[in-house]
Amino acid sequence: MQRDIYENISPLDARYYKSNVKLMDDLSRYLSENSVIKYQAMVEVAMISVMERYGVAPSGATEQMKIAYKKITPEEVYAEEEKTRHNIRALVNVLQRYVDDEVAPFIHLSATSEDVTGTSQSLRIRDAMYRVVIPKCLEFVEQLMEIVERESATVQIGRTHGQHAVPITVGYVFAGYLDRFGGRLKKIIDAVNNLKGKMSGAVGAYNASSLIFDDPRKFEEDVLAELDLKPAEFSSQIVEPEYMLDLIHAVVSAFGILAQISDDIRHLQRTEIGELGESFEKDQVGSSTMPHKRNPWNFEHVKSMWKEFMPRIITRYLDQISEHQRDLTNSASGRFVVEIITAFTISLERLIKQFKKLKIDHENLKANLGKTKWMYLAEPLYILLASKGEKKAHEIVKQATLKAEKEGKDLFSVVESDERFSDVVSTDQWKLLKSKPESYTGLAHDRALAILYHWKNETDLIKNLCNNYKEVCNEW
Repeated sequence: MQRDIYENISPLDARYYKSNVKLMDDLSRYLSENSVIKYQAMVEVAMISVMERYGVAPSGATEQMKIAYKKITPEEVYAEEEKTRHNIRALVNVLQRYVDDEVAPFIHLSATSEDVTGTSQSLRIRDAMYRVVIPKCLEFVEQLMEIVERESATVQIGRTHGQHAVPITVGYVFAGYLDRFGGRLKKIIDAVNNLKGKMSGAVGAYNASSLIFDDPRKFEEDVLAELDLKPAEFSSQIVEPEYMLDLIHAVVSAFGILAQISDDIRHLQRTEIGELGESFEKDQVGSSTMPHKRNPWNFEHVKSMWKEFMPRIITRYLDQISEHQRDLTNSASGRFVVEIITAFTISLERLIKQFKKLKIDHENLKANLGKTKWMYLAEPLYILLASKGEKKAHEIVKQATLKAEKEGKDLFSVVESDERFSDVVSTDQWKLLKSKPESYTGLAHDRALAILYHWKNETDLIKNLCNNYKEVCNEW
């Protein structure tokens, strides 16, 4: 009988599974306990395949193992583990039930548990990244690019320290998100492509395999080649943890950018700003008691997910430490790597949905530009005055802004009645700024488009990588 998802303990398997069944099912194919058993069995098949090719295992052993791979179930392995108290020995015992007696002794021959668990972990994470996570990242990047292109010339006041600074464009803001996230995506791909496996035995020195193979290192290379992996340059009983650590670091730092984006838009949806925000669905409720509320809950949710999973990177660093050649202090903690990847992907999907219907209030954008009575033009005023040779230009302009604030005037009125600015107000630059103060956006529009075109090219390359990626198990 299928378990009621509401009886699950982890919110990932209850609340978030229910909210996006397809995505969670896609991830489950690679990150669930079912996938753990299947990928571990896959490594055992690869070992037999090479041993048969070497003439060590009997003819036909590979085909028998592929059949066993398709038949084996987690329930069988877990039931066997109740007796063995050892997960990989349980796996081997179950696999042996599905092959002939002459093949059975060669299953797991010369390997240690971590040859199988470490290698299979690299395999399933790599498949999950290429089949689900990286395509989802690309979908998110495409949403960012669409906003950059559409809003590249939409003027918005820039903000530093929560204060009005100088104008930029909405497209420029999103180009920043695009470039930061795109850079992290490339780091993710580099780390995925650098995941390694091992088949070097109990302490990594090929002790057992040296008894069977003339070139144990070549055996390791050939087994991993069956799985389209490369061996680590060095391994103790475990695969060097830095390969997986690099990937999770890249994922967590990309997650941080999702949190940054979400936090920015959450603030821009504030009542007193109201420039960007979530669309409000027909039957949506913002508050249980205040019917007028329109909360940015999806953006807040992403930041909340990041707060939960970002600190787990510390555990990944702690998992670098293993006493001598091996201990089990990473055994439990290592199982939760998949939750970080899952939470990251769920958050990506949430932002993709929000960006498809992002509200941009162009009237409020325009109104907020003039909210400080064009005080942001103090910067070009100072630059133009200093360029005329006035060494106290910054102080003079500051005094003008203070006077404007005190008298409730706009900056233009104060400047044009002050003879110290006579050389500036006659310039074409100042005349343009006076007639069109929203034009002071520098290269915001051009840079937004330049970044957009750069990432259009980069995403085409990444799409080709994903399209050409083949899962080893699909070939079986």
